[in-house]
Amino acid sequence: MTMPEDMQAHNRALIEEFRASGGTPGRPLLLLTTSGRRTGEPRTTPMMYVEDGDRLLVIASNAGATREPDWCRNLRANPAVTVEITGETYPATAVVITGEERDRLFARICEGYPFFRDHQAKAGRTIPVVALERT
Repeated sequence: MTMPEDMQAHNRALIEEFRASGGTPGRPLLLLTTSGRRTGEPRTTPMMYVEDGDRLLVIASNAGATREPDWCRNLRANPAVTVEITGETYPATAVVITGEERDRLFARICEGYPFFRDHQAKAGRTIPVVALERT
């Protein structure tokens, strides 16, 4: 997977497309809005998700970077988030999964999306799995 040269511009275009069309067919994509941990300003990030019962899971791989993505750092500071998926927007609480449950979920996610194994190998950190629970 090749990363865009200007990730912010890429994300802005993806958000615009998602909102204009009501989603992205063929991709499990959502928009996650967190509050900036320093500014309190809303920050929206498009990302892949995996369904897990009545909650959605997002993976803070940051494409295998050694640092967590900003959205994950934001939700650690304030777990109240907004989720936009095809056809609906709702408030949720972000819960960082730990221990055996995290390991089990990450293994299951990697079965469907093996590139996350590569991200984990590159990252040099445990990649967080975050549950988005509707409030």
